[in-house]
Amino acid sequence: MTSSLPVFSDDLSDAELDKMMSSACDASNLLKALSHEGRLMILCHLVTGEKSVTELEDLLSARQAAVSQQLARLRLEGLVTPRRDGKAIYYSLTDDRPKRILEVIYDLFCGADNGAEKRGN
Repeated sequence: MTSSLPVFSDDLSDAELDKMMSSACDASNLLKALSHEGRLMILCHLVTGEKSVTELEDLLSARQAAVSQQLARLRLEGLVTPRRDGKAIYYSLTDDRPKRILEVIYDLFCGADNGAEKRGN
């Protein structure tokens, strides 16, 4: 990944500032959706492929109502896509944005060197 952060300068046009503000709003909404541990765990499970609501309930040891509530928020944010097969509803990631973010989160918090030494733990 070879992207770089923008350089803020006084000579940005109003259109550029408006675009940055819109992008910041989109990013903020995405991060808010990820900020709940239940939603984060759902996304972690969906990285490996499509799962039914029942499978997610079992994987999370959570009630159907709680899982459905979190899935509704993820749908609202456009992060997951439902597919109905008879009575069962299956969910998958809409695109690779959550996977890319989860890879960074995993590296920072769950990887072999999760920064514990840096935090003094």
